[in-house]
Amino acid sequence: MGLYCSCQKIHEGFYYINRGKSKMFGSIREEMNAYEEKAHGEMDAWKRSMMKNPSIGGSLAKGVQTKLNGFIPEKVHRVITLTIEKMVKAVLFGSTYVSSAQKREGSLQLREAYVKRVSRHYQQVATLEGAVTGAGGILMGFADFPAFLAIKIKLLFEIAAIYGYDVRDYKERLFILYVFKIAFCSQQKRKDVLAHMENWSQFIQTLPEDVDHFDWRDFQQEYRDYIDLAKMAQLLPVIGAVVGAVANHKLTAQLRLMAMNSYRLRYFNHKMDAKR
Repeated sequence: MGLYCSCQKIHEGFYYINRGKSKMFGSIREEMNAYEEKAHGEMDAWKRSMMKNPSIGGSLAKGVQTKLNGFIPEKVHRVITLTIEKMVKAVLFGSTYVSSAQKREGSLQLREAYVKRVSRHYQQVATLEGAVTGAGGILMGFADFPAFLAIKIKLLFEIAAIYGYDVRDYKERLFILYVFKIAFCSQQKRKDVLAHMENWSQFIQTLPEDVDHFDWRDFQQEYRDYIDLAKMAQLLPVIGAVVGAVANHKLTAQLRLMAMNSYRLRYFNHKMDAKR
């Protein structure tokens, strides 16, 4: 009897907590305008897609690449990790891209109109860059890696500033790193990255203050495997230019979509926190 009463109280406790959350969310929904309703629906659909299990084809491709990575000597892995680490740190944590002006005011609709306009420009640049380096074969194909990386990071800096975040802040640059990660990692990893993003204010407290302690090995391997699948044919003569242009165009569009929904997540979480 005592155990039954305890269980009943626990159940009632969860009921009131969930009802409280529903009421809070309901009041926020009432305050949303039509655009915010639409953006919130798109964000929910995006979250569901991030939580999906990997497709059979995706799992097979990831399995093949994991096996191939196993054949690569550890010394080579260390060199590749170090190279990507240095490149990303130079681009992400240098002062080159801090010119993006933080947009302090504006509705979500206005901010996202700016995001879409800015992204179209970067998509055009990335498409041209992919076509030029793809036309040059293997040697020029290798040059595409740092060039395309710089374009993507610069775009993320612009998007963060448009949503009102100060990209000079180290923690905001870490968030950019996680946006980059969720955009270019396997479906298995996306669930974990999304969970961190949903609880960013708590998760940021667990991250190392020194970026050198970041797990660069996992980051570079996920990114390299994802990009290899999308862009391997760019190294082939004749068709390289077309593949490079199409791949860069699609990957930049994908990055914009991932970034918009990542910052929407923070936008609506902030609105939720403000009601508490």
